[in-house]
Amino acid sequence: MKRDDRIVAGEHDIAIALRYDGSNAPRVTAKGEQLLAERIVDAAEQAGVPLYPDAELAMVLSQVPMGDEIPDNLYKAVAEVIAFAYILAGKFPQGFQPADDADVTSPSAPTRSAVDDDSGADPDGDRR
Repeated sequence: MKRDDRIVAGEHDIAIALRYDGSNAPRVTAKGEQLLAERIVDAAEQAGVPLYPDAELAMVLSQVPMGDEIPDNLYKAVAEVIAFAYILAGKFPQGFQPADDADVTSPSAPTRSAVDDDSGADPDGDRR
């Protein structure tokens, strides 16, 4: 598992790895249930890939065929996963100022994730 993949998991029952290149929609690159899900999560943890636990999103993404781009109706949910991973990596859009009391290191809902960013883009979409 590449270091810049992202994993969406639901309590290790289901795990989904996504790859995002910054130009195209994210793709499902790995998915599994039970033991395979645990192995995906373990590999992500060993590689330092951020995990975003969201059982509902993992269940929906598990229906996407391996290698396919995520469907349009999941863009917003997956964008939150990608943004979470960017924030954990210390990447913020130019001019971003979190509120003084904001905890930018934890998702707004209990969730687990990892996504691959090959884009070379900053979170605001600018090329590096």
